[in-house]
Amino acid sequence: MEEIVLIAQPRAVIGKQVKALRRTGMIPGVLYGKHLEQPLALQIEERSLVAVVTRAGHNRLVRLMVDGGTPHLVLTREIQRNPLSHRIVHVDFQEISLTEKLTTDVPLVLVGTSPAVTRGEGLLIHGIDTVEIRVLPTDLVPQIQVDVSALTEVNQTLFVRDLQVSDKIEILTPGEEMIAKVVALKEEVVTEEAPAAAAAEIEVIGKGKKEEEVAEGEAPPAGEAKKEEKK
Repeated sequence: MEEIVLIAQPRAVIGKQVKALRRTGMIPGVLYGKHLEQPLALQIEERSLVAVVTRAGHNRLVRLMVDGGTPHLVLTREIQRNPLSHRIVHVDFQEISLTEKLTTDVPLVLVGTSPAVTRGEGLLIHGIDTVEIRVLPTDLVPQIQVDVSALTEVNQTLFVRDLQVSDKIEILTPGEEMIAKVVALKEEVVTEEAPAAAAAEIEVIGKGKKEEEVAEGEAPPAGEAKKEEKK
């Protein structure tokens, strides 16, 4: 897999002054890790950072070069964005040791086609889209593919326990979590019509109760009494 490299510089600007830093096209960041004496404040050129984040996401290793010093092997942990422009305003990196296992979330990617869906018998619904794994950095995968062609019949389900992964990867997400399922199309129709059916039932019950009350000799409302006199 192609190595991803990012160049950063030490950052002296902190607090409210980082707004001025961003206006120069630099994004503040932090590098932390248990083998570092203390977190390092960084600044990274925005365009380079965006390109690396797009490629690496949260589960591909990045070689972070800080001011020409010893490179750090890192994972992108937290990315803060402006809620309006969605531009990155801050980023956190975690230094990784190649000899120690790490815990991270990996996306699930559905591939293939369910025969039951192809035949028009059912609809494919999705469950969780990531799983938490524990693995050595050298065995880290960017994603896990899930083949839904195994769902040949309606009501079949793929669970986390059905995932096929390397024995070097430990999946921490509970095995009973649903990834994908084929549900019958008629079940979808019944679900949509249920509110209307319930309303009709309420109306019928209300009408029956009213007729029963009149039959037992209770006085009808004033408007209905006048109708009876006219008859």
